[in-house]
Amino acid sequence: MIQLHDKMFVPFISAQEIDDAIQSLAKQVEADFGHETPVFIGVLNGSFMVVSDFMKYYKKNCEVSFIKMASYQGTTTTEVVKELIGLNQDLTGRSVVIIEDIVDTGNTLIELKELFKAQNVKELKIATLFFKPEAYKKDIKIDYIGISIPNKFIVGFGLDYDELGRNLPEVYQLNDK
Repeated sequence: MIQLHDKMFVPFISAQEIDDAIQSLAKQVEADFGHETPVFIGVLNGSFMVVSDFMKYYKKNCEVSFIKMASYQGTTTTEVVKELIGLNQDLTGRSVVIIEDIVDTGNTLIELKELFKAQNVKELKIATLFFKPEAYKKDIKIDYIGISIPNKFIVGFGLDYDELGRNLPEVYQLNDK
């Protein structure tokens, strides 16, 4: 068990399970895009570790960039998504794969879909390491899912609780007892 600020967290997903899921995601995406040079867009801050490991396993040509979006305050979503850092490249006619650390409500995906629609991308796919099907309420297809999890608050491997816990190599779940 670990403590971050005022909350206790219990072990949930091991570093090995995370690594296996990322390898699987990379293979699936490579099978679909290995014939072209896709642009991978990591959604900061949480996806930096996912993107880093994903890039180690993706063996074909690709490009990578990041965008920063924010929708959480503490352990709850604000329901308002803000774009904090935008893209600096023309993606017209390109295949884009958004790489997320976690998809829960889907609010960030709505904003991202609109953003990339305005960029006139050829194809837009979404990959996420963690997916909370119970929390997801949108109609946007998640193309690549690493691990489906219950609707519990988690930290580690890029995910944080008020900026703490991102550096943990495994994932912990909020101990709500």
